Amino acid sequence: MADIQRWKVTEPYLHLHCGLGEAPYYEEFSQTLRFVDIVKEKLHTVDLKQGPSSHKIIDLEAAISTTAHIEGTEDELIVGAKKGYAYYKRSSGKLEYIKKVWDESDGPGKEDRMRCNDGAVDGAGRYWVGTMNDPKVQAPTDEGVLFRLDPDLTLHRMIEKATIPNGIGWSADDKKIFFIDSPTGNIFVYDFDLETGSISNRRVFFHYSDEDGGVPDGFAMDIEGNLWTAICGGGKVLKISAEGRVVGVIEMPTRMISCPGFAGEELFITSAEEEEPEKYPDSVEYGGSLFRVNVGITGEDIIE
Repeated sequence: MADIQRWKVTEPYLHLHCGLGEAPYYEEFSQTLRFVDIVKEKLHTVDLKQGPSSHKIIDLEAAISTTAHIEGTEDELIVGAKKGYAYYKRSSGKLEYIKKVWDESDGPGKEDRMRCNDGAVDGAGRYWVGTMNDPKVQAPTDEGVLFRLDPDLTLHRMIEKATIPNGIGWSADDKKIFFIDSPTGNIFVYDFDLETGSISNRRVFFHYSDEDGGVPDGFAMDIEGNLWTAICGGGKVLKISAEGRVVGVIEMPTRMISCPGFAGEELFITSAEEEEPEKYPDSVEYGGSLFRVNVGITGEDIIE
């Protein structure tokens, strides 16, 4: 255990009360960090040159859980929203669906009881987004699907029977894809074909089982192939090596840690409000805040 790196975060970078902060993403062209609050339907931005005083909150028309850039424009994003993939125009705040993911074959009511969750773009520009039961409607079941939207807007169902699909990312050589289904405690890894977008040969890369509780949530990869994985309900971020071993731990001052994202050598970490405030009163004050910690290594290049 002596070789495990350790960090301790004691206060937030932005003291917020997000219902569910998620999807931190550093926009290099503007040096701005953006992230969403899925529950309260907000988009947050902060200029990292100016610091916390530049923080802005933008009201959204619907819950957005993941965001990605569109080549050739800085005003529009493609996002995972309540009903599927949509364009979001920053200048107007308008949301326009381009590919709803459910149809009549899925049976009645599915569009209403589901929402998008985590997402990421692969090296060929395909946007992978997981879907889950909307907790505002019902408790999560295994109705979730990991979708893949190709640049020509064709939609593919890549993984079915997921419960809470979370972290998605690729190895530096684009030969592996990592995927978290939180309730299983597993980070799964598949063989990945960049040319076709196909996946195969699922196995468990890492299994989280800890007396402190919690489940793996979102992750960010660094340039050495480590997965910095949020443990929601466990109050920490684990640095998991490319060999699947815990080699670092960031201790956090609140339990409901949701997702990390790199900006240079700094890791920005979102969180959610404390789900059990009477049982965990010490977790309440900073639940839903944004945190920052310098971890001494940069993230891998992210496809926008």
